[in-house]
Amino acid sequence: MTGNKAKDLLQMDLYGLLGIDGTATAKEIKKAYRQKALTCHPDKNPDNPKAADLFHQLSQALEVLTDSAARAAYDKICAAKKQAEARNNKLDAKRKKIKLDLEARERQAEAHSAEQFQNTRTLEEEIARLREEGSRQLQEEQRLIKEQIQREREAQLHHSGTADYTATDAALGRHSKSNVTPKLKLKWKCKKEDDTNGGYSQDFIFCLLSKYGDVLNVLISRKKRGSAVVEFETVKAAELAYKNESGLTANPLKISWLEGQPEVITPVVSQVQQTSGQYFPPKQCDLLRSHRSSSADTCFFNLHQSSPSTAGSPGTHTPDFTLCTTLFNKSICLHWSGTCCCTWAPKSPQAHGGP
Repeated sequence: MTGNKAKDLLQMDLYGLLGIDGTATAKEIKKAYRQKALTCHPDKNPDNPKAADLFHQLSQALEVLTDSAARAAYDKICAAKKQAEARNNKLDAKRKKIKLDLEARERQAEAHSAEQFQNTRTLEEEIARLREEGSRQLQEEQRLIKEQIQREREAQLHHSGTADYTATDAALGRHSKSNVTPKLKLKWKCKKEDDTNGGYSQDFIFCLLSKYGDVLNVLISRKKRGSAVVEFETVKAAELAYKNESGLTANPLKISWLEGQPEVITPVVSQVQQTSGQYFPPKQCDLLRSHRSSSADTCFFNLHQSSPSTAGSPGTHTPDFTLCTTLFNKSICLHWSGTCCCTWAPKSPQAHGGP
């Protein structure tokens, strides 16, 4: 980043631009950025020529204030300015005029003083580093803003909001096992002497999982390193995070359900058919013929039992059950080949569709 651009940042009140004080945390800074960015995003203000400039300034403020080194350099310069303003306020009008004239001449003669030059250079280096790294946090926040704007547009067009997902879950029978808010347990490798906690801070985990939905709480265990519990607002967000998130490539996450895991209720289809007290596995049922008569529709099923065949022996029959379902009079009967006990007259196996 050029020196002129860094000096332009020094003339801006980054905290005032986001509407926060100098002690704001990274989480509060990101929250303020989202609120401001939504109101002045160029996509939502196509007729406002200043919207793009203001959105760019908000992005610069987020870049500097969410990076500890860049923020420290900016705070140092701001503190020096405040101290100078405090000293000026103590001077009377005459002495103040003399001092301002003297400082104006000193600035012209010593435009590149050692301390000012070093502070400006430090800020330039930090901002340049952010640009080289692609400013992942800024890109992530802007992506979330665009997604939220897209969701608002879809809600206005379809008037459905989040009802589609709820209806789909109801159709599939997916629901939480209880009324508690869904929680996931995160684990990762972390040595005792690692001050970075394996690369997973509270703010980083919050930002990492917020892309799946609203995160209510992130609790990092103090007793057991490399462990955290994340509470989501919806089951959908927790389920997406559980299925898709893997964490850092160098130190992946192990994610498991702690509370509120959804379950899918599937209908149980009985595989047993019972007729007249007899048990017949459904795989033995073979639909042979369906025809329409003047009085009723009759469907025939053959149930073949595995037994030695005695076909051809006089006076004997091969054990061959035939199930006749007479839809006309709602009667069901079992008969041996050639014999029927239903209201119809006795018929041969061929008449019933038997072998």
